[in-house]
Amino acid sequence: MPTRLHSVTAASIAHAPPPCVGCVFWQSRRDRTAAKGKWAERIEDDWGAWGTLYFEENDRLLGFIQYGPAGHFPRAEELPAGPPSDDAVLITCVYLVDPSAPWAIQSLFLSVIGEARDRKAKAIETFAYRYPEGESAYERFLVHRTIFPSDFLADLGFYPLRWDGEVALARLELGGLQPVAEGATSFMWRKVKEALTPAPVPSRP
Repeated sequence: MPTRLHSVTAASIAHAPPPCVGCVFWQSRRDRTAAKGKWAERIEDDWGAWGTLYFEENDRLLGFIQYGPAGHFPRAEELPAGPPSDDAVLITCVYLVDPSAPWAIQSLFLSVIGEARDRKAKAIETFAYRYPEGESAYERFLVHRTIFPSDFLADLGFYPLRWDGEVALARLELGGLQPVAEGATSFMWRKVKEALTPAPVPSRP
């Protein structure tokens, strides 16, 4: 099935899922709401595109992921287990449009891993939650779109930096990886490949 990734900027955010277009949760602080246009201008000058749209054939949108340098998302400083590290790219949220395509979340995470490595980022961080055993996929991936199951993240190579109750700040190291026998690098990429199968690999336009 043909799929493609499309970078998100202020010029293309209109194609994101409607709840994401004007959302400024991560860009704001509790006592101050950000103007998304000004925020987008700053992050694009500093970093470039700050999200990815995932389309399948006939331009049907499957999902959206938002990410960028952690310092551009002030809400992360106020969350349990925060703040994120200054050297990290932060994945803030994933919005899955089609519940019947949960593998799209894996593909979106993998797209950010590849993008961050290409940009020579040292690490990726995001917020994790320790769900009880047997929790439904709906609860794990569709109810809370800004925090991700800790076991799902562990399968991609993330590890918890710190816990606050059931919430953790999870980190995936990208810089300075050294090949060792089933060490950090080989383990991470083995898990990445396992997580992707049988998901199709999208291509950027």
